[in-house]
Amino acid sequence: MTLTFLGIESSCDDTAAAIVNEKGEILASVVVGQTQLHADFGGVVPEIAARAHAEKLDGCVEEALATAGLRLCDLDGIAVTAGPGLIGGVMAGVMMAKGLAAGTGLPLVGVNHLAGHALTPRLTDQIAYPYLMLLVSGGHCQFLRVDGPDAFTRLGGTIDDAPGEAFDKVAKLLGLPQPGGPSVEAAAAAGNVKRFQLPRPLLDRPGFDMSFSGLKTAVLRLRDQLVTEQGGLHEQDRNDICAAFQRAVADVLAEKSRRALAANPVATFAVAGGVAANTELRTALESVAEAAGARFLAPPLRLCTDNGAMIAWAGIEAFRNGQRDGMDLAARPRWPLDKAAAPMLGSGKKGAKA
Repeated sequence: MTLTFLGIESSCDDTAAAIVNEKGEILASVVVGQTQLHADFGGVVPEIAARAHAEKLDGCVEEALATAGLRLCDLDGIAVTAGPGLIGGVMAGVMMAKGLAAGTGLPLVGVNHLAGHALTPRLTDQIAYPYLMLLVSGGHCQFLRVDGPDAFTRLGGTIDDAPGEAFDKVAKLLGLPQPGGPSVEAAAAAGNVKRFQLPRPLLDRPGFDMSFSGLKTAVLRLRDQLVTEQGGLHEQDRNDICAAFQRAVADVLAEKSRRALAANPVATFAVAGGVAANTELRTALESVAEAAGARFLAPPLRLCTDNGAMIAWAGIEAFRNGQRDGMDLAARPRWPLDKAAAPMLGSGKKGAKA
C-alpha cells in the first residue's frame, strides 16, 4: 500500500495544505498568501497572520482534498508543522490537525518546519542520504548534513540576521514593497553591480558561520550618504544598491558553501528555503557544487517558499521512521533541528532560538 498524507503548514504568513504520497507525487497543493494583509505594516504582523490562518485552514484542506479527488478516509495520516514559527499560526495549524486526527482516527505526525525544507530534495528527486543542505530563508540560514529524517548535523549558520530577513529590511530601507526578496531581485536586475562596494562579512574568518546584519547596516549608511549628497534617492541608486547587496549575499553564501563542501564531501549539495528562489544565488551555488564535483539540487520555485507538500513528505518520512504523536502535541515557537548543537542566537525560557 502506498502511504498518502495530508500536510498542513501555517508557521508564518502562508496558509497551506497538500496531499502527497510516498512515491513523491504531489496530488494537490494549495497555498493562500497574506501579502496584502501585511502590506501596510512593512512586515508580517503575528496576530493578523494567526487570525488569517484560523480563517483559511479548513478551506485549504477542503480544496486540497477536492483537487486530489480524495476523502479524509482515503488518507493514511496527517502531518502538521508543529514549529518553529509564529506561535499563533503554528497553534492554528496544530489544532486543525488534531481535530482532523481525532475525528477520523488517522495517525498524527508533528513536523519541524525546517525539516520540511531540508527534506524537500528527497520529495522532488528521491536522493539518498547523506547530503549537504543549505537552508536559507526569511528566518533561518544554516548548513546541515542530512543523514536521515531525524538526523541533522548543523555545520554552521548565521549569527544574526538570516538572508531573507536582510532582504526584507533592505527593501524597507529603500522604499521597496514587501516581501523584500522578489522586490530587491527585480530592482537588482536593472542595477549596476560594480557601482557600489559592500562588505562580505566573516569571509576573513574560518568556518561556516555567517553574518548579514552588518551588510544591512552598510546599505543604510550608503543610502543616507546618497540622500545627503544628492538631496534624495533616485531609482537608479536603488537599483544599483540592490545589485550590490544581492551580489554580496551571493558571494558570502557561495564561499561558505565552498568551505562546507570541502570539509564535508558528499554526492549532493542542495539548497532550500524561500531565498533559494533567488536566481543569482542559485547560479552562484550551482557553480560551487560543480567545482566540488557534487550534484546541485534546488527545488522548483513553488516548493522554495512555505508549502504543505514539504510538510506532508516530512510527515511520511517521520511516520516510516516510527514517529506517532498524540493529542498532547505542542506548538513550538523554537525547535532546532540539531538538538546537540549549541544555540547560535542564545536561549530563552522556551529553548534554543536557533
